[in-house]
Amino acid sequence: MFAFILRRLIQAVIVMVAVAFISFMLFQYVGDPVTFLLGQDATPDQIAELRKALGLDQPFFVQFWHFLLNAAQGEFGISLRQGAKVSSLIAERFPATFELAMVAAVLALVIGVPMGVYAALKRGTFMSQMFMTLSLLGVSLPTFLIGILLILIFSVHLGWFPSFGRGTTTQLGFWSTGLLSAKGWHHIILPAITLAIFQLTLIMRLVRAEMLEVLRTDYIKFAKARGLTNRTIYFGHALKNTLVPVMTITGLQLGGLIAFAIITETVFQWPGMGLLFIQAVTFADIPVMAAYLCLIALIFVVINLIVDLLYFVVDPRLRVEKSGGH
Repeated sequence: MFAFILRRLIQAVIVMVAVAFISFMLFQYVGDPVTFLLGQDATPDQIAELRKALGLDQPFFVQFWHFLLNAAQGEFGISLRQGAKVSSLIAERFPATFELAMVAAVLALVIGVPMGVYAALKRGTFMSQMFMTLSLLGVSLPTFLIGILLILIFSVHLGWFPSFGRGTTTQLGFWSTGLLSAKGWHHIILPAITLAIFQLTLIMRLVRAEMLEVLRTDYIKFAKARGLTNRTIYFGHALKNTLVPVMTITGLQLGGLIAFAIITETVFQWPGMGLLFIQAVTFADIPVMAAYLCLIALIFVVINLIVDLLYFVVDPRLRVEKSGGH
């Protein structure tokens, strides 16, 4: 286990250094930060003085080393658009995105897994066919269209939910949360459903496919021959083995929810990192873009490491193989 974790950590460091290098190249080839900060009317002396202050007059690899050291401490400089520290902007927006992604992930799992199991066990029934039809719609419809339709129905016509904003938030130290108030939950429902629909349908179809595959294996047939109850066979044996590939997809999708909540946050004007990134791209705010890229890469690396460790908990065959058993 220790060797496995060590290998994964080394791989994670290599990935993060590669992503940091790509982020650093943004500073080199996507505009000149000195020009953004001083404007077109700056004198050569002002430009030279600021380049020296920012360390841009040093060799390429020296600049990259300093960038790595600062990135490891969570520092990416000053936002060219807002004039504030990028780390402060990210820290301010991250809780909103994280809470939205977690609520959407819980919705996708709590609804998607039971629907997938039902569609597999009750294959051919009317409800099973209905679930499969709905899943096709969920996979096919673009996220922005789903969000607009939900706003049109539940905000404009019915007036049940607000169409934008995060609602009332509570400050818990450095973390701001909207999940401790009724208004916060009221605001998060529509964007969470919008973000969860694609993940929900993907998980449902994956669980159904894996469940059908597991039910055809020999050990399930042997369990039926032994006279075990359907409940024990389906939920004690089949579902547990179905969850191994589902964990991989779910872990990646959780990272995707955080990374690609951009469209949902834009539609609902949700004050998260996605909206911040869109604004950064619009104004060529390179430090914010670089910080966002590094943070998302770190989230994916951490989630993949956690999923790999969970394999040892769910699938005992991996523990036997790693320990040299047969």
